[in-house]
Amino acid sequence: MRSLMIAAIPNIIGWLAISFARDSSFLYMGRLLEGFGVGIISYTVPVYIAEIAPQNLRGSLGSVNQLSVTLGIMLAYLLGLFVEWRILAVLGILPCTILIPGLFFIPESPRWLAKMGMTEDFETSLQVLRGFDADISIEVNEIKRSVASTTRRTTIRFADLKERRYWFPLMVGIGLLMLQQLSGINGVLFYSSTIFEAAGVKSSNAATFGVGAIQVIATAVTTWLVDKAGRRVLLIVSSFGMTLSLLVVAVSFFLKDVVSSDSSVYSIMGILSVVGVVAMVVTFSLGMGAIPWVIMSEILPINIKGLAGSIATLSNWFFAWVVTMTANLLLDWSSGGTFTIYMVVSAFTIVFVTLWVPETKGRTLEEIQWSFR
Repeated sequence: MRSLMIAAIPNIIGWLAISFARDSSFLYMGRLLEGFGVGIISYTVPVYIAEIAPQNLRGSLGSVNQLSVTLGIMLAYLLGLFVEWRILAVLGILPCTILIPGLFFIPESPRWLAKMGMTEDFETSLQVLRGFDADISIEVNEIKRSVASTTRRTTIRFADLKERRYWFPLMVGIGLLMLQQLSGINGVLFYSSTIFEAAGVKSSNAATFGVGAIQVIATAVTTWLVDKAGRRVLLIVSSFGMTLSLLVVAVSFFLKDVVSSDSSVYSIMGILSVVGVVAMVVTFSLGMGAIPWVIMSEILPINIKGLAGSIATLSNWFFAWVVTMTANLLLDWSSGGTFTIYMVVSAFTIVFVTLWVPETKGRTLEEIQWSFR
């Protein structure tokens, strides 16, 4: 909880720097502070949810995190149609200021308390989370046994990550979070107005808001499905759908470059490219949006979550930065070529999930950790 409180402070300062910016240096400083705060939050929240959620609801509750993110994106698109960016930055302060007092009413993670040796606090927190009438004895014993087996040496070094029980879940977590970004989703979302303009859509900003709304609906469906269908199935379906969607967009843009702008084929290709982009966002939201964060928070052993989770989150945001910085350059080079690159990544994701990603549905965090030993 203290991590989230700390993260809220640079977020507030960052938004203030942006909203009252006098030159570009304030904007850069604000974005840097925002990145620092959001980086901490993006790792801490899914881990906290995984550690407090009952095993039969862990996937759904973990997906709610991504649903909240998509709701925020959609709201930003909507407000951006009506208010200038300085006011939008001021509005960004509101969630951060609500977060700090709200955290005082949220119990600490029982597993973190157990790891810290706070036995009484750990059992009290778990009882509050499960309800005062619930029998928590079995879960308490599982957590105690897991913590006892992983805290014989409290200091974890990089050299320890060579052990299979550490490097394999870390590889899976990093791989999923890297592939999530390399699929090009941020390039599509951040430059959706440019893409829609290239496709011939007149009201590109309104279309961008429409994509945000569709993303919310698709993520809500994932929240309902993830504990029913399983993580692997949704990841494979999502990656396969993204591959087909990106293929449609790539072919559409390639054909638009070789046919006359006055022809009916040109108009049809414009419509297909828009359909493909929307389908890509929908299929991404059905699996690759939320589930990599859910799986990362589930498979990392408790004694390396701080180190390994930070590495995985850093990888995700580094490649998000790479995609964001290169998307506009790639689109200027070739729209069809850009979406072909993203398509190849999505196709590789199918292979990666099929070969290496374990199914975590219906298993406790302790059972998942023991499976890597």
